[in-house]
Amino acid sequence: MRFDEIDFEPEVLDGIAAMNFRDMTPVQEATMPLILEGRDLIACAQTGTGKTAAYTLPLLNRLLLEGNPDSAIKAVIVVPTRELAQQIDMQLQGFSYFMPISTAVIYGGGDGKGWSIQKQGLDMGAEVVIATPGRLISHLQNSRTDLSQVDYLILDEADRMLDMGFFDDIMQIISHTPKTRQTLMFSATLPPKIREMAKQVLRNPAEVNIAISKPNEAIEQGAYICYEKQKPEIIRWMFREPSGTKTIIFSSSKQKVKEMAHVFKRMHLNAAAMHSDLEQEKREQVMLDFKNGKIDLLVATDIVARGIDITDIGTVINYDVPRDPEDYIHRIGRTARASATGRAVTFVSEHEQGMFNRIEKFIERDIEKLPLPETVGEGPAYDPTIRPPRPQGGYRGRGRGHGKGGHGGGEGHREGRKGGRSPRR
Repeated sequence: MRFDEIDFEPEVLDGIAAMNFRDMTPVQEATMPLILEGRDLIACAQTGTGKTAAYTLPLLNRLLLEGNPDSAIKAVIVVPTRELAQQIDMQLQGFSYFMPISTAVIYGGGDGKGWSIQKQGLDMGAEVVIATPGRLISHLQNSRTDLSQVDYLILDEADRMLDMGFFDDIMQIISHTPKTRQTLMFSATLPPKIREMAKQVLRNPAEVNIAISKPNEAIEQGAYICYEKQKPEIIRWMFREPSGTKTIIFSSSKQKVKEMAHVFKRMHLNAAAMHSDLEQEKREQVMLDFKNGKIDLLVATDIVARGIDITDIGTVINYDVPRDPEDYIHRIGRTARASATGRAVTFVSEHEQGMFNRIEKFIERDIEKLPLPETVGEGPAYDPTIRPPRPQGGYRGRGRGHGKGGHGGGEGHREGRKGGRSPRR
């Protein structure tokens, strides 16, 4: 189905044409008519399926028809990370080029000047506000931001926001909006906690489930079965010659990301780290340098997996095996975008074989086991039935909700809470 087959206003169609959009993706075709009808919606669709356009285009069309004589905030889009907020704002600006619609982006990081710019944008009544939860809460508390005229609330990457501990913040934001609003919830997965939230915030919602639980067939997948100490040498061997393409190397731990980037730089590889401890300005510069080809290897935490929008990434490397098979799909989904091909390589240590086998079962395929380079020596045999040894002593890990890895803590929760500068139009 084509976009011009939807009863959009001419200005919206002009914006779509200017952005070179023509044919709808399945999630767009399934959700846009429901949104235009005014239905609340819960939609399950993976990143990279076109869900941003699925909700922004109907939103812009309705805002254009209804007008905003009071210069009030009419729509709020809540997202887990500043990178995703920036990405959505860029797409909104493109689609709304021919419309008198203004946007404000609210996220953490930066200095007091950034806070003032954000406050000014909110006070002037930008029709659409794209915000991370923690930063928007700060403005609600300290800037007296008025959400009483919000007609549309969109929760994007809802499952990731709950994983990052934002449930209470989201519910607090919702308490500032009218009960008559239209609420849209987009999520890559639909675990019980998402469905429980949906019951609390949605009214008689329509449900759309675009079941794409397998990686793009255009991605060439492979794995090195290795010892942990062999992983740096495999990287050295893989990039002994310039690859000619952009590469993301993922790790679940930001401390490990820092260490890896340092090691790779000592190997004279053109690498840079991307994690939440970087100040906003530095993060934006790293992403810009990576996008422009000044950086070849981006060493990143999982938080980047759902917030990066670069189409020409040739290789994704899982330096460690993701604990959640869904995270594997999101990681490798950074490559083979926009009809391109790509390569995904996973390093599987002797203690990660069981987790890797769960990924293979989840995607219903055996991932090719690649021969190790001769320079790194022999690796362990692949036998995922062997359980890794349990740690000795009484300690068995942190309790749920506490410590570095618990719900509501760790890297992700701080993403929305640092101050920041906001691009605004």
